[in-house]
Amino acid sequence: MIAESGVKEIVLTGVNLGDFGIRNGEREDKFFDLVKALDEVEGIERIRISSIEPNLLSNEIIEFVSTSKRFVPHFHIPLQSGSDKILGLMRRRYRRDLYVERVAKIKEVMPHCCIGVDVIVGFPGETKEDFLDTYQFLNQLDISYLHVFTYSERELTVAAEMKGVVPGSQRNERSKMLHILSDKKRRAFYESQIGSEAEVLFEADQKMGYMHGFTKNYVKVRAKYDPIMVNELKAVKLLEMTADGEVEVAELETAYVHH
Repeated sequence: MIAESGVKEIVLTGVNLGDFGIRNGEREDKFFDLVKALDEVEGIERIRISSIEPNLLSNEIIEFVSTSKRFVPHFHIPLQSGSDKILGLMRRRYRRDLYVERVAKIKEVMPHCCIGVDVIVGFPGETKEDFLDTYQFLNQLDISYLHVFTYSERELTVAAEMKGVVPGSQRNERSKMLHILSDKKRRAFYESQIGSEAEVLFEADQKMGYMHGFTKNYVKVRAKYDPIMVNELKAVKLLEMTADGEVEVAELETAYVHH
């Protein structure tokens, strides 16, 4: 088993993660049932839910995560566009109002939760106004970072035959704008956590004498490299932002955290 191999954190992800349990067009199981079952697995300290669409991320799941033993306060929720027009062209099963509701629910029960967003720029039919609509929507949303994808044509897809092709230069410019917005969002989220105490799972990387790890709510921290800390959970206090967008930490007297 994974737990027996020493792995302390796993990430649940998939193309349509929330559609787990559908076989041959029929629902046999629910994703929420899987979440509840995994929460009882001994040996795994942390579980993250990634890439679950807003229409499949129920309030039931959100509330469960808020009191879970193992699921951490971090969701990665695809949006793809902040324009309902473009979401329609993409044939998405949700609109942006639902996304707002999901973010509000998460922040209501987990104010410190990290929320990541997938967004695509340059989809066929996306005008300058549509993109600015997306930009303003994301700018006002209480999210933590973006994963920005530039649309590229794929043969034998409906989108490849659609009108309103966005020139490559415009796609690139829109991508740059959203990357800058993502940096702003991430920095603001990190700064909101400064001064708090957290539990960090440190990784094996070493760069310039430092090692890195992540808090439960996905704040990336750095500390002086110590091989003993690799794959260990450690209680720390978040001190300050570094120039390159990471967070310096100080050890707490509680030392290593074991469960």
